Amino acid sequence: MATNRTFTMIKPDAFEAGNSGAILKMIEEAGFKIVAMKATQLTSELAGKFYAVHAERPFYADLCAYMSSGPIIAAILEKDNAVEDFRKLIGATNPADAAEGTIRKIFAKSIEANAVHGSDSDENAAIEGAFYFSEFERVG
Repeated sequence: MATNRTFTMIKPDAFEAGNSGAILKMIEEAGFKIVAMKATQLTSELAGKFYAVHAERPFYADLCAYMSSGPIIAAILEKDNAVEDFRKLIGATNPADAAEGTIRKIFAKSIEANAVHGSDSDENAAIEGAFYFSEFERVG
């Protein structure tokens, strides 16, 4: 059953480039309500825990190093059909394949520095949101 919440991160490349405000504006204009948000910086250890599902993949060490290289903005978003609608808004992982007008087409630098993370399922949205936010911190 689809839920109405998803999780996103504005990644270090987009944060460093000063694109956070424009990305958040696109998210809100697409009808998402931000119910929790914070700027933070991951340590290598925390990045490793967040991306543990990829631990056996060859890109894991580089991913953890990249995600701990600078500040990020973590957020829980709310909207009907949140996960699927957000995946459409952000576009394909590779910005070269992303549809025109999507966040990654506009702001991503490469397949690795692709501006934003978006949960790929309702289950992962709940897990990823809980990684960054306690129930106490969430609105609504």
